[in-house]
Amino acid sequence: MFSWQVAENLGIEGLVQVDIPTPLPKPGELLVKVEVAALNYSDLLMINDTYQIKPPKPFTPGQEIAGKVVKVGEGVMFDVGQRVASKVLFGGFAEYAIVRADMVIAVPETIALSSAVTLPVSYTTAMVAFTKVLKVHNNDYVLIHSAAGGLGLAAVQIARYLGVRVLATAGTDDKCRVAKENGAEMAINYLKQNWYHAILEATENKGVDVIFDSVGGKVTQESLKCLAWQGRLLIVGFSSGDLPYIPAHRLLLKNASAIGVYWSHDHNQEMLSSIGKNLVQLCVSGDIQPIIWNYYSFKDLPQALSDLRDRNSFGKLLMKFSEEGAIE
Repeated sequence: MFSWQVAENLGIEGLVQVDIPTPLPKPGELLVKVEVAALNYSDLLMINDTYQIKPPKPFTPGQEIAGKVVKVGEGVMFDVGQRVASKVLFGGFAEYAIVRADMVIAVPETIALSSAVTLPVSYTTAMVAFTKVLKVHNNDYVLIHSAAGGLGLAAVQIARYLGVRVLATAGTDDKCRVAKENGAEMAINYLKQNWYHAILEATENKGVDVIFDSVGGKVTQESLKCLAWQGRLLIVGFSSGDLPYIPAHRLLLKNASAIGVYWSHDHNQEMLSSIGKNLVQLCVSGDIQPIIWNYYSFKDLPQALSDLRDRNSFGKLLMKFSEEGAIE
């Protein structure tokens, strides 16, 4: 099978296209023919050996896939030919991928695989953040950073569905427009405005109840300035590449909390199974509508990763193998 691998050198430049044997599923696993794979910022971290999961080289990156089951291992309840989407720890940027059965989301015929592939990581993270790590309430002010990215737009749509007032930041006017089209009532271009002053002005100096921070670094520190009394800062990631320093006195003086958002099928299986089914229904009903920036062929994966790294996109970037992965 065709696969992209990190072999000797790290980074996008170190990716090599190889032809390797197709793996066989073990008990509790499925072999899925990958129709479409979604890119995530964690892919960039992994190929640079800066992610918490560090596969031994050579390895195939890619953590979010959708396709059809071609083989099943012992004890697996899915059928050959069934359409599925799944998170994988790694191995998604290949013609076939081994998938743990407990990570699989069954995909009905009414959902395009290009939409389903965005559910296992981005939308799941947003749903975990807003309904499990904490529960947002109607008319809460929720600030979402990097709101036009794949994760950011998922968070905007989930927050909108939950009835909160979404405020957003993004790096261009076009990205601000996209954030507003997907549910943000205000979007601030952080390259043109002092965004936390704008947030305080919009909330009459009360601040926001929840901050969804996938950026880290200086953004996290500045976020504390516009957190409301008893506000909650959700630490979702560090796309800036910088781990934040959180001044504890800012939390103390506002009786506020900083909470990590992390989930795992090893620890949260029942919760994640329920969320997966819920997201499928929201996708069917149109309450969430994944935004796809572009489709890339298998050979163009390095360009796709470069576009993601350089922030030349909004929404999700997808690598597809077949027309089933395209818009239906």
